[in-house]
Amino acid sequence: MNRNLQPTMKDVAREAGVALGTVSRVFNGYPVGEEYRERVEAAAEKLNYRINNYARGLKTNKTFCIGLLMPSLRHPFFAALIDELTAALMHRGYLTNVMITNFDPGAELKCFNLIEQNKVDGIIALTYRPDLVVESAVPVVTIDRQFHPAIPCVSSDNFRGGQMAAEKLLELGCRKLLFLRIGPEIQSEADRRGPGFEDVCRRTGTAYDSLLVNDEETEAPVYQFLSRHLQDGHLDFDGIFCNTDGLARRVMEFLERNGVRVPDEVQIIGYDGIIDFATGCYVCSTIVQPLRQMAEAAVNLLLSSETPAGEAVLRLPVTYVPGGTTRDGPAAVGDSGVYNPFHTEFR
Repeated sequence: MNRNLQPTMKDVAREAGVALGTVSRVFNGYPVGEEYRERVEAAAEKLNYRINNYARGLKTNKTFCIGLLMPSLRHPFFAALIDELTAALMHRGYLTNVMITNFDPGAELKCFNLIEQNKVDGIIALTYRPDLVVESAVPVVTIDRQFHPAIPCVSSDNFRGGQMAAEKLLELGCRKLLFLRIGPEIQSEADRRGPGFEDVCRRTGTAYDSLLVNDEETEAPVYQFLSRHLQDGHLDFDGIFCNTDGLARRVMEFLERNGVRVPDEVQIIGYDGIIDFATGCYVCSTIVQPLRQMAEAAVNLLLSSETPAGEAVLRLPVTYVPGGTTRDGPAAVGDSGVYNPFHTEFR
């Protein structure tokens, strides 16, 4: 290679020992074997090769930018999801345009329009608008909610997660279970957590109850329900599954303020896999969503030229880990075998 000239794709291919077409596929975000991708990226770094996105865009009619539409950055789950999506897209040579709706359904369509006006190559969205209609040639992939059969959706296996929570509580000795759910009225894949939990209870003949609360009603109905089932510091239930980790923590704090010891008297499992930034441990025993795999799947679907056949919902396996609110003890992230999305060394 002439050291006075900028390295070319041919130089990268020669250094990596692969075909020029393989280099092109890596730089343009198309699927290749992981070994080939690593060789190409290592060669590009060694040669200080820099992709000219402007020239690529003129040649391919692409912007190499993807729009991310999310409800919030304050919630650890959404922040971690955005982080994983951004990493997966950067790995394929794409930048991101992130727009936050702050849980306002009325803002979602405006954000979609703004993202499209900024000329992106695709959109990955987590939406809360029940009547959302997207009429666009821009590819769209959703997270957790499919609002159109032609638009692919990526989610964790929420039904199986609910089953796992019930099975784990029974395994740990619980005999009367409770499912608590606070969430939006709009239907989503997350609504499958309760039915999964109830399926195990029915099949095993376990006594259980469920309380479903809409976001608009705040948490007051949950605390009122628990208060009605509290007598002399004793709760009628000895195992609780909450539809989010945040709710699980708040329920734990409420019970302990009322003299109920967690996990000695009542065991609690949440859902999401939220990690405490200070300790690196899970905030409660939880069903962990595979965020990295979900992000990779969403990006692969978005950049693929093929539309998935049949029901376009991809549900990925979840994992249970103890986090101190069940009697199987707390677990640091490294101990559980589940990666910590907030620690860069796991990338």
